[in-house]
Amino acid sequence: MMAEKKQKKNIIDLFIEGCRKGWDTGIRNMMPNVLMAFILIKALNVTGLLKFLGVVFAPVMALWGLPGEAVTVLVSALMSMGGAIGAAAGLLSAGTMTAKDVTVVMPAIYLMGSLVQYLGRCLGTAEVNSKYYAVMVGIAVLNALLAMWVMKIIVAMV
Repeated sequence: MMAEKKQKKNIIDLFIEGCRKGWDTGIRNMMPNVLMAFILIKALNVTGLLKFLGVVFAPVMALWGLPGEAVTVLVSALMSMGGAIGAAAGLLSAGTMTAKDVTVVMPAIYLMGSLVQYLGRCLGTAEVNSKYYAVMVGIAVLNALLAMWVMKIIVAMV
């Protein structure tokens, strides 16, 4: 029997294959969340609910120098990191948040990103006792809020 030789791929073929996989991941997994959040922010803006949320949460979000509407980004981050990016983009395009506001909220998106999804996927699979979930989420949210203050200070210094 003749052993088949594995054809060795060159660096360009590997690069192209990686690009295709990355494109597929972005389009199938991330884009729907970003698009959904972007459209949701537009819908909230059109209906006036975004302005209502802004008024209700303005005192809390003012602690970070953000408009009250920025709370939608934080809530979105709990569900989906891509969704939070879409929400931030929607608020930026609507003129509700500035580029500096988005910069301040960005660390929170990364630190809280997709917590709800990860609770089931990671902690549930690892059989972590559910009585610890609230503490773990609380720590993640606290880290995110502290990171927003640090980012606010950094943005103010620049």
